[in-house]
Amino acid sequence: MRNKKNKHLGIEIDPILHYKLHYISKYYGRSANGEILYLIRQEIKSFESTEGEISVPQQPESE
Repeated sequence: MRNKKNKHLGIEIDPILHYKLHYISKYYGRSANGEILYLIRQEIKSFESTEGEISVPQQPESE
């Protein structure tokens, strides 16, 4: 079940990139969404290791 506090991100993707994303995610046993989240987390980890931790402002509960 979807967590209603999570944000939704819609993107357009060309068919070849879409196919390759699904191919890689299937290879690693993840969904395409799971693969995208994995890649985003890896990029954030890499960025923060060189540039420092990104501080996140506190959000009101209603958002």
